[in-house]
Amino acid sequence: MELEDDFDVLDPERLIQCPYNKHHRIRACRFPYHLVKCRKSYPKVAKELATCPFNARHLVPRADLSDHITKCSDKGFIEQDIVNQSSGFQRDQMNAVSTWQAPPCDEDWETELLEQSDSPFIWGMSNSGINSSSTTFEQKNCLPSRVRAPESFPYAVAWKG
Repeated sequence: MELEDDFDVLDPERLIQCPYNKHHRIRACRFPYHLVKCRKSYPKVAKELATCPFNARHLVPRADLSDHITKCSDKGFIEQDIVNQSSGFQRDQMNAVSTWQAPPCDEDWETELLEQSDSPFIWGMSNSGINSSSTTFEQKNCLPSRVRAPESFPYAVAWKG
């Protein structure tokens, strides 16, 4: 049975009494995990308790389940969901048309691909040639002054030739 007050139902630090051991008082945020642990530790008590169909944290004696179901505070949430579904509330939200449009794009990858030279990209090198037949490469360091490029790769690259 839970010990809940109206003012702190949503407080994750509030203390809830364990249905398996009345001496256990657990923080609400840890309560689901504690229930799993205590269910294993107290199998005889677990057989005597039933789980509320509206909230799995509500464990009541099997004989009191029907009474709990009629009075359960979480029953209203389920009933409201059923009303919303029958009125088409969720269906209307799902079918809402978006007015978002993609921004205009100035890129043309096909044109850029044709404009690129035939020379391969090499890190740290810049292509200073005008046409691909007279391409010359010069070393260019694009890194900040406090960072330097490695002299070699830490692994061997196997090229297919």
